[in-house]
Amino acid sequence: MDCDILVKNGRVVTAKGVDTADVAVKDGRVIALLAPSAQGSVRADQVLDAKGKFVLPGAIDVHAHLNDPGFTWREDFAHGTTAAAAGGVTTVVDMPLQNEPALTDADIFARKHEAVREKALVDYAFWGGLTGDNLDKMRELHDAGVTAFKVFLGPVSPDYRTLNLGVVREGLEIAASFGGLVGFHAEDYAIIHHEEERAARAGRTERIDFLRSRPVVAEKIATADVIELSRATGARVHICHVSHPEVAELIRQARNEGLSVSGETCTHYLVFDEDDVLERGMIFKCAPPLRDAVAREALWDYVVDGTLVCVASDHSPCAPREKDESEGALKAWGGISGIQSLMAVFFDQAVHRRGLCPSLVAARLSEGPARIFGLRGRKGSIRVGADADLVILDPDREWRITEDSLRYLNKISAFVGLEGRGMPETTLVRGRVVWSDGEAQAPLGYGELVKRHSPEEKIEH
Repeated sequence: MDCDILVKNGRVVTAKGVDTADVAVKDGRVIALLAPSAQGSVRADQVLDAKGKFVLPGAIDVHAHLNDPGFTWREDFAHGTTAAAAGGVTTVVDMPLQNEPALTDADIFARKHEAVREKALVDYAFWGGLTGDNLDKMRELHDAGVTAFKVFLGPVSPDYRTLNLGVVREGLEIAASFGGLVGFHAEDYAIIHHEEERAARAGRTERIDFLRSRPVVAEKIATADVIELSRATGARVHICHVSHPEVAELIRQARNEGLSVSGETCTHYLVFDEDDVLERGMIFKCAPPLRDAVAREALWDYVVDGTLVCVASDHSPCAPREKDESEGALKAWGGISGIQSLMAVFFDQAVHRRGLCPSLVAARLSEGPARIFGLRGRKGSIRVGADADLVILDPDREWRITEDSLRYLNKISAFVGLEGRGMPETTLVRGRVVWSDGEAQAPLGYGELVKRHSPEEKIEH
């Protein structure tokens, strides 16, 4: 057998388990999974020895804000996708918010693609925005290839819109007509708006006031509303960045009823807690906010059982000045940069700290995201015919996140200072090494736009 690349002697990780196998790659795709004894029959232009290491499917980060075009002083595709490659993320699904303009029709889709296509090191896909005034553009966005539509129920920045449930219901009816997926920032607007005004009137602008302004009940109410609208319309819905096990339990119950509801959480909700906000400040501010340590630990149960089928970064970078607390915690930027640390942190937390099988990493970072977001078959798995998006990870290599190690435009992150084991060392996208030896190995512009392509399906239970 002739191939372009042979990844040999590694332990290949899939959602079903871990097997010793060699991965043969030709023309950007996996062409064979071979027993090590077959090495003598393979002729490869390039051989990567993964002895003692895991070979995982590249991560698909389904929730990232790369801010390009429009807010590139926070992040851009060049820095964001380079950081992704360094961290073992081979496909980034970019959010429609924090783009100028927000991605709300097919023309903007095309213009955004043109603006970023020469900057991407890894592959990328786009969310579409659902802002209420573009209901008639949903079908064209779907046909253009967006993976999902993003809705905010809670307060959001001025360049996007919070939707009321009447508009949401109409949008879900439209999405259901073509099998589209609608994702939600699920926090109740009225509760948060009232609590913020209440705090401001009383002159309470401390860290604890921010946490109290976004209580768990606001997240639960919004999630319950989305679930009921999914029941009424038959639409596929996805709850983004679930922060608390009580919210995850609502999703589990809905799934057990057979509703097309999926959920994600983020590494920061699995690692940090509200004490980090209180003691260490706005670098840990995000929305929904970090919860208490008991909730953090309980959230893992829902990751393990598949209720939360995706673990994403919600990479939401900013300039350092935006984390300034001089005008109070309520006004500081809410967002955490985490795309580069996604795989390393999740692997360390799952495998080393909790003794879970590495297959969970493949399931939640790769295969689950590919299935929910319409990329299955091409992305998210190591199997014959799939894109050769591979990560060679040394399970015992120790790491410590520093500002200097980050490839972000703004080298700040709540994850700075975190230590663990399990480092992605080599990243391949479509059969080409894009990251190895601590440096990019392919030019910017190598990454390609990926469009939703798999047949629409009910969310699996």
